[in-house]
Amino acid sequence: MDETPQAHGPARPARVLLAEDQGMMRGALALLLGMEEDIEVVAQVATGDAIVEAVLAHRPHVALLDIELPGRSGLDAAAELRERAPDCRVLILTTFGRPGYLRRAMEAGAAGFLVKDGPVEELAGTIRRVLAGETVIDPALAAAALSAGPNPLTPRECDVLAAAADGATVADIAAALHLSESTVRNYLSAAIGKTGTRNRAEALGEARRQGWI
Repeated sequence: MDETPQAHGPARPARVLLAEDQGMMRGALALLLGMEEDIEVVAQVATGDAIVEAVLAHRPHVALLDIELPGRSGLDAAAELRERAPDCRVLILTTFGRPGYLRRAMEAGAAGFLVKDGPVEELAGTIRRVLAGETVIDPALAAAALSAGPNPLTPRECDVLAAAADGATVADIAAALHLSESTVRNYLSAAIGKTGTRNRAEALGEARRQGWI
């Protein structure tokens, strides 16, 4: 990985990768960040599946990732980047300030988490701060995450709930996850109970609202 801009001699521009599926938003961010003298956008991707390959190819100092992307999520990509490109700092920028997303981002090794309604000057400043070794989190979201508490669902319950989307039957879920139908029913029942909902559709909705899946 390239040395960070602060490593030696005159500061070099911070190399940034953007992962954002909305073309207009991605272009606007690239344009605005490119106006900063010490920031250079070296790559842009529109899907989660393209993130890791682009980071390995372009060697950015910071990967600016949306969460909800076509293919894999930005959080899943962040976890892989921690293993394959540990010198690349990950900054999550999302529309959805959900406490569960913040916890998952920190577990994936993200250095920062911001919501998209802030000014670009704040984003540029955050890029500089994470490059300086800081961890930067939206204050309101940090407070919400602390008050919300941890995710009560186990990883397997999250998997089963996620697989229940789009009207999948118990048999469909069992086949997709290589589980027995009775095991799937047990996981769904546990998830419904833990989310305080009445059925799996409501449980899935609540888990998504909280950012647990």
